[in-house]
Amino acid sequence: AGPHTDGTTGENIMSPLERFIPRFQLTRPSEAEIAGERDRRAAVLLPITNKARPGILLTQRAASLRSHPGQIALPGGAADPGEISPIATALREAREEVGIPPQAVQVLGQMAPVDSVTGFRVTPVVGIIPPYLPLAGNPQEVSDIFELPLDAALDLSRYRYIDMTRNTVERRLYFYLYEGRMIWGLTAGILYRLATQVKND
Repeated sequence: AGPHTDGTTGENIMSPLERFIPRFQLTRPSEAEIAGERDRRAAVLLPITNKARPGILLTQRAASLRSHPGQIALPGGAADPGEISPIATALREAREEVGIPPQAVQVLGQMAPVDSVTGFRVTPVVGIIPPYLPLAGNPQEVSDIFELPLDAALDLSRYRYIDMTRNTVERRLYFYLYEGRMIWGLTAGILYRLATQVKND
């Protein structure tokens, strides 16, 4: 959708997505947060809903999972053998986890990779999805799907952090509380990096 006109002033008003997209695509990503060589590759999708108030689609991981049960996450996972790009991985995982059709995603680009504490080099992929897609969480992996409003996710003042050392490596662990849901770890760190990348200087 193009800019709409405010009937009282006659000025064009850009929608939140119209402001976000060029800010994301025209700013340099934050430096990659990597800790050395990593053989295991993964990717996550930041699916942003194309609504008047856009949101980032997040999942709550199933309590039965061995890895990070119950945590808030972005759709994503490890690359399959032969997968040619992080975009391919992110789109496949988003389809498998929550039923987002790959062809429905308007990919805006990739963020710099981040190393997880579990040994993966994770590349975040940002994309726009249509509003009100009929999503279906894979019950073996996902217990809930919800949206974090994009304007709230980009509000740097809402993030908290602690600095910690693990295996002699210093890391900053981010936290974000939204409507009783605690977003933390890799997911909160990626959201913080996105907010930092597109903030107004």
